[in-house]
Amino acid sequence: MEPLLGVKIGCLFALLALTLVCGLIPICFKWFQIEGATGRHRRVLSLLGCISAGVFLGAGFMHMTAEALEGIESEIQKFVMPNRTESEGNFSGDVSSDHTNYPYGELIISLGFFLVFLLESLALQCHPGAAGGSKVQEEECGEAHVLGLHSHGSLPSSSRSPFRALILLLSLSFHSVFEGLAVGLQTTVVAAVQLCVAVLAHKGLVAFGVGLRLVQTGTGTRRAALSILSFALMSPLGVAIGLAVAGGNSEGGRGLAQAVLEGVAAGTFLYVTFLEILPRELVGPEAPLAKWGCVAAGFAFMAFIALWA
Repeated sequence: MEPLLGVKIGCLFALLALTLVCGLIPICFKWFQIEGATGRHRRVLSLLGCISAGVFLGAGFMHMTAEALEGIESEIQKFVMPNRTESEGNFSGDVSSDHTNYPYGELIISLGFFLVFLLESLALQCHPGAAGGSKVQEEECGEAHVLGLHSHGSLPSSSRSPFRALILLLSLSFHSVFEGLAVGLQTTVVAAVQLCVAVLAHKGLVAFGVGLRLVQTGTGTRRAALSILSFALMSPLGVAIGLAVAGGNSEGGRGLAQAVLEGVAAGTFLYVTFLEILPRELVGPEAPLAKWGCVAAGFAFMAFIALWA
């Protein structure tokens, strides 16, 4: 077996094992179930949720959005440059520049955001009663009315939480496939190991956050475990695809389709982060500065990892 192939197979199993272990921890231990928690136990779980919210926020901005924007811009440049010389005699440079400078990446990410918004709105339109009922207990909200923006029932609704948890899982799964694909397409042992270590550094925390989110949204143990298993298989699947592609043209695995999918996934991820995860963790009035610190700590970790990832 070639050294590079052996290293990539090792990366495949490392990604699978770490994601499974970290994702199953909050599912297998009842200590992480916030429904039965009280007092200090509940506060600790709330702060853990804030850390995971910061991790998701960092993953959305520092990894998924950044990589999507870079990929889309690169593909647009590849498409525009060959056509620019052909059109120089017919169009002015200003028109060509306008097309090149248009924020296509931001547009595609926004389309991903509005796609989930539309799906959720259609679900609520078809089932009007779904908007009623809160998953967040009244004791978590207390008697607080922050600027009159929310009351005892608060947010998010019980029907929306599982849907948004599913969207979160799907968007992260898309991203995981592309992460694995990048590892599988590396042409040297050093590059493959460096990229794999960078992915592993944040993969564990993200997987733990997904498991914690599934538990806190009331997902059944069996279904949550299957969700983590499917999520854990995404990066190895990407590595396997990269290995297959690397046998031919290494650039064949990249393209406009991949960049667009990453952009849509980033938009859906941002939707869930801002409308589900952060509101759920910040809805309670207790320890607001501690919650801010936990969210900031999670984000700072992902921003630090972005130096290498």
